Amino acid sequence: MSEYNDGFAEFLEKLKQNPQYDWQKIEKAYLLARDAHKDQKRRSGEPYIMHPVAVAKILFELGMDNECLIAALLHDVVEDTEYNLDYISENFGSTVALLVDGVTKLGKIPLSTREEVQAENIRKMFMAMNEDIRVIIIKLADRLHNMRTISHMPEYKQREKSQETLEIYAPIAHRLGIRAIKDELEDLAVQYLDPIAYKEIESSLSMKQEEAERFLGEITSQLKDRIIPVIPDAEITSRVKSVHGIFRKVYIKGKAFEEIYDIYAVRIIVDSIINCYNVLGIVHDMYRPLPGRFKDYISSPKPNMYQSLHTTVLSQDGVPFEIQIRTWEMHRTAEYGIAAHWKYKLGKGGKDLFDDKLRWIRQIIEHGNESHSAGELIADVKGDLSTEEVFVFTPRGDIKNLPLGSTVIDFAYAIHSAVGNKMVGAKVDGRIVPLDYVIKTGERIEVLTTNQQGKGPSRDWLSIVKTGEARNKIRSWFKKERREENIEEGKATVEREFKRNFIRLSPEKFSDFIEKISERQHFSEVDEFYAAVGYGGIQITKMMPAIKDEYNRNWKEHEPEKVEEVIAKAQKHPSSSSSGIIVEGIDNCLIKIAKCCSPLPGEEIIGFITRGHGLSIHRRNCANVPKDLENCAEPERWIAAHWDENVKIDTMSILDIYAINRDGVVLDITSRLMAMHVKVHSINARPINDGNCLTTMSIAVNSKEHLDNIVKTISKIEGVYHIERTGV
Repeated sequence: MSEYNDGFAEFLEKLKQNPQYDWQKIEKAYLLARDAHKDQKRRSGEPYIMHPVAVAKILFELGMDNECLIAALLHDVVEDTEYNLDYISENFGSTVALLVDGVTKLGKIPLSTREEVQAENIRKMFMAMNEDIRVIIIKLADRLHNMRTISHMPEYKQREKSQETLEIYAPIAHRLGIRAIKDELEDLAVQYLDPIAYKEIESSLSMKQEEAERFLGEITSQLKDRIIPVIPDAEITSRVKSVHGIFRKVYIKGKAFEEIYDIYAVRIIVDSIINCYNVLGIVHDMYRPLPGRFKDYISSPKPNMYQSLHTTVLSQDGVPFEIQIRTWEMHRTAEYGIAAHWKYKLGKGGKDLFDDKLRWIRQIIEHGNESHSAGELIADVKGDLSTEEVFVFTPRGDIKNLPLGSTVIDFAYAIHSAVGNKMVGAKVDGRIVPLDYVIKTGERIEVLTTNQQGKGPSRDWLSIVKTGEARNKIRSWFKKERREENIEEGKATVEREFKRNFIRLSPEKFSDFIEKISERQHFSEVDEFYAAVGYGGIQITKMMPAIKDEYNRNWKEHEPEKVEEVIAKAQKHPSSSSSGIIVEGIDNCLIKIAKCCSPLPGEEIIGFITRGHGLSIHRRNCANVPKDLENCAEPERWIAAHWDENVKIDTMSILDIYAINRDGVVLDITSRLMAMHVKVHSINARPINDGNCLTTMSIAVNSKEHLDNIVKTISKIEGVYHIERTGV
């Protein structure tokens, strides 16, 4: 076996020791993958085959089956090599081919933005998940290994993949109950999204490691002395909270490190449900429980099948810690979630229960089919996959769980479409509340409805609701009940947006232009496009950048004017603003800094010759600058430019500063800028979601280094957790 130099040899020995695996078929898949990837390397320089082997190992640890491990070994073969799905199907079966196809990204498709590509890949993934849940389990293992080795990627890719991991893949792992993968994905994502915060938390935990080990050792010993004589088979273990869990509470919710009650946790595993409650009684007799910190997930399981008793108590020294109590079966589900249960779908017993647990996948697919906009699909998926939930009661005492931030309208639609459509008000714990009321765990909610003819949801609800389910049910109602009204509303909205963006066309050209846009959005008729805009299925404002670009390139009626004439006109309007920029081939020209990217001295720039407005200077990596200048429309208008190092000029830069909404945070920011002698042109602060605030500042800076120094200084202010540079 010396030819295996990528970890497969040891893996194969483990497979041979387990009779449930067809090791010869798995080895055959490995040999095919190794041959297919023989000339490929990963960014780290390692042979590519190490990646599929590592993914198969992760799935083996989860206890997945033969087909899953084979698909993991072959999951990149179709995408990156000469082998196709037909070949996979002939040699390994149609099920393996289905799994491989589900994990494979879309091919080279004509999608214009990264957001559209991401949305279509997500849509495809969920469709495949609905066919076979193992698709997403393979995808999670694939993403986990990629995150483990992401240090070899460029920084922007690290951030991009980490953000996607935190918003899409970790929440899916949470929904499927695979705690081990969820925790590691979150920790790795935070490590690359906010390395400073990660190191601070790691350092704090490291400093307390000896203290934590001593404390948890004492607690575990005390619990064993009381529980083992009564329940001899009980197992008692302890752990420290994950870095991401602490990060959320410290940097997003604004809590002090000392205020986090569940940094320390003890887990007690017993053999029966009745013993779970017996242990709870012993624990509450030993330690004082904190009010409002007890949760019974045994009688009311989470949607991902998680069951446990949670209670937070105080030690004799007054240190708070969490205790989780569960059975062995509950523990297996908590660790491996759907991976421990997926086989029920293939057997006769338990299929209905399993299907019920996966209903959320079908809901996301339905929402995705309703959303024509890529941005909306991604937003809906993120909202529906939110790992933070609230649990509320119906008047009959049934429990409903919804994402954190959901309103009473979301609750109404979670009960049934008809209830939401007939809703006129709501009561929370017996009192009337407004329709934008955000529900909280433990509340009892009653929806007030009417049977009056013609009543239905309001368009305003689309901006109030939190869940994609509610949003799409509202859109469906408008789509079905108000077609003519939607068409008129859509026409008015499109015309208003066109006028606002200076898009002017003759009636004939306007009709052709709209027809082209409708076709691109996959509508067979223009009226369907208008109706979709009218009922909120499409947000025309989000489409406008692409529409305007199409208009400027192919539809706008230009006067026949040569570039030389434009340059001559530009040279008639000299400006002192040009003194800091040198443009090749043009002297004494009117130069303006592009507002879309606001380039700074020291950054790579390029000039664009406008018609009648001189030269516009952009950052070279600005979204409005074509990547391939030679093959773009009007390449002669782009001209080389660079900053004059001998001239110091101030340019405008806008910063979006996200912070915890505490008293004095804006004052602290402005005071720090004054101390640095930074000129502030404008400032606008407003509260945003979850107790945070956004401060937008327009400031004068003289170089990129100057701006970086300002950002670094503001980042140190208490409560500031993210700073983003935007266009003017």
